[in-house]
Amino acid sequence: MIKTLIVDDSPLVRTIIRDFLESDGSFHIVGEAENGLDGVNKAQQLNPDLITMDIEMPVMNGLEAIENIKKSMSAAIVVITTVDTAKMAYEATVKGALEFYPKDLFTSQMSEQKQQEILDTLKHIASIKGKDSAQQDSESEVRIASRQINCVVIASSTGGPQAISQLCTFLPREFPVPVVLVQHNTSGFDRGFVQWLDGCTNFRVHLVEEHMVPVKGMLYVAPTDKHLLMSATGFLFDNGEPVHNQKPAADVLFKSAADLYGESLVSVVLTGMGCDGAEGTQYVRQAGGITIAQDEATSMIYGMPQAAAETGCVDMVLSLEDIANQLISLTKGNNEI
Repeated sequence: MIKTLIVDDSPLVRTIIRDFLESDGSFHIVGEAENGLDGVNKAQQLNPDLITMDIEMPVMNGLEAIENIKKSMSAAIVVITTVDTAKMAYEATVKGALEFYPKDLFTSQMSEQKQQEILDTLKHIASIKGKDSAQQDSESEVRIASRQINCVVIASSTGGPQAISQLCTFLPREFPVPVVLVQHNTSGFDRGFVQWLDGCTNFRVHLVEEHMVPVKGMLYVAPTDKHLLMSATGFLFDNGEPVHNQKPAADVLFKSAADLYGESLVSVVLTGMGCDGAEGTQYVRQAGGITIAQDEATSMIYGMPQAAAETGCVDMVLSLEDIANQLISLTKGNNEI
């Protein structure tokens, strides 16, 4: 059983979250707290495996509570908050939160598929309590010749916001090619993610708009609930069915980018559950592009990078810092070729 503490100043919301978790049978609610300070105290008393945390609360807010809890224990923390505080939800990832959901998602209208997806994610997050995030070196044979690089595409999911923010701190502000990201994102949180990432990294970050033309030195983020494609005339949206339960799906982006850029494309698959990005990695390799996956040691969840690596089409399996170093190295020749 996953010992769970619910922290929210609304009794109604606490009841909704309790009912949602108890519907599965894997979660044992060991306590509830009505503000951040109460949450910190109960976390220390109850030593839960999982904590659901609101952001806006009296006495002590969720950001302060997360910071205090992480100083003394390794409980997995998931933010459940309102869309209005989406930017702060991402700030919580820097302080140690692993995932976040909007409160209005938890209604009777939630599909069984979405409910199971969230429950599976929470179970997985709780299972990595205390995970060592130390980096390790990885070596691989590389089939890479000197070439012009024109675009980098990235896939990430659970643990992705923290990974992306770290990756971007290692890259220069004037990165010589556009970077395009599919981050599996809860509906309504994409703009908050862009605002947060723009404020905490070197990059200028944009939420993609249809027909926008990518330029160097920019990080473009796919909006939620639409597949993102790249074409010679700019970005396009596709409202088709989810791919591997994801929309947007990195596989869709990677395939269109591979068709457009061929060997001048670099793809990167970062932390996350599931297998999105694996088929896309194969498309990129078949088109002659360069493929990278994050290593297990620095991945919050190794599902997506592992699935990509298991295709046999990944050129390099690297830590976040080494991924950044490779991207810098691969794009250095842009002005020399």
